[in-house]
Amino acid sequence: MSDSTRRIAVRPWLWPVMALALVVSALVWVPAPGAAAAGGCSMTYTPNQWNGGFTAQVKLTNLGSAINGWTATWSYGGDQHITSGWNATVTQSGTAVTARDAGYNASVPANASVEFGVQGTWSTSNPSPTVVSLNGVPCTADGTPPTDDPTDDPTDDPTDDPTDDPTPVDCGTAVFCSGFEDQTGTTPSGQWTTVSPDCSGSGTATVDTSVAHSGGKSVRVDGRAGYCNHVFVAANRDLSSVGPTMYVRMWVRHTTALPAQHTTFVSMPDSSQGGRALRVGGQNGALQWNRETDDATLPAQSPAGVALSRPLPTGGWQCLRFSVSTSSPGIQTWLNDVDVPGLRVDGVPTQDVDQQWLSRSTAPRPTGLRLGWESYGQGDDTLWYDDVAVASAPIGC
Repeated sequence: MSDSTRRIAVRPWLWPVMALALVVSALVWVPAPGAAAAGGCSMTYTPNQWNGGFTAQVKLTNLGSAINGWTATWSYGGDQHITSGWNATVTQSGTAVTARDAGYNASVPANASVEFGVQGTWSTSNPSPTVVSLNGVPCTADGTPPTDDPTDDPTDDPTDDPTDDPTPVDCGTAVFCSGFEDQTGTTPSGQWTTVSPDCSGSGTATVDTSVAHSGGKSVRVDGRAGYCNHVFVAANRDLSSVGPTMYVRMWVRHTTALPAQHTTFVSMPDSSQGGRALRVGGQNGALQWNRETDDATLPAQSPAGVALSRPLPTGGWQCLRFSVSTSSPGIQTWLNDVDVPGLRVDGVPTQDVDQQWLSRSTAPRPTGLRLGWESYGQGDDTLWYDDVAVASAPIGC
């Protein structure tokens, strides 16, 4: 999956006169307890197609509790390329498409619907997606659960030949990859160790068999407010040779909005800081990077800087991935395959973004990966992690 994410302008288009209409109606897949979301959805994906082009209208109906903020995702099985969209912010990376609410239509009450559309091109084929997910819940054409992993190759056998599914997760060329399926008890073991690097308090980390992004297991972290109540699960792997760019992908789910005060949920020991941490977390309600040695933040914690970041949505699985250059100061961050402009270091100081960060010119050299919760003031949170991968090449969601 390419890391070049295309941003698409939101604007309406006229429907072509000569069009082939095809309606794919999908009812809800009701997930098992603890799956991606409570309730469910129904959808219609209605394309109009002509030689080399198409539009598609997507209608999502919320059959669960009220939603405040939605993301729809699907993968194309042909060579479709989206060029524009309306009533949503639409991006495409490879065959994967992500449509996020446009703000004014973020709230969807129970049993209400929201509609958006896309326009694009195709060359050899334009098949409609058979699975569209709403906030992580997959919806299919006949209301039955997908028999194949919806994140898997969309062209593979829908009867789910196990030989074409990633094992244990979509690892690509990862040097470290874990879906926690090898865990045999409630205490993280094997590839993972529970750690409290500075002081130990009431935070806990356990293997959870009731909530998972894929497979049947994840790691649950119950983090408590206060510095000493932090807890992490640390990968038992030396990652100091991963480079020259380190790519990290994980799925994370949490329950409480990021607070105003500083928190961390990803911590990477950094040899360029003498082992102190390069951290991903939040402040002022939005995602941020933090460098432990000088407390530099990315973006700057000004109103303009924070506005260039994004909150970490609650109540559903989110794909977080980032790249860290180990040869020059360079960072890029994606949330659900959407580039976050405030979480980017490109070597050219940008006011309210990386000007403060670039005051230190030494490139980071992460040597490990820790997932958990650390609060430097207020903020309890419960988080789950799954499908974690680290590689020297991009890893998609």
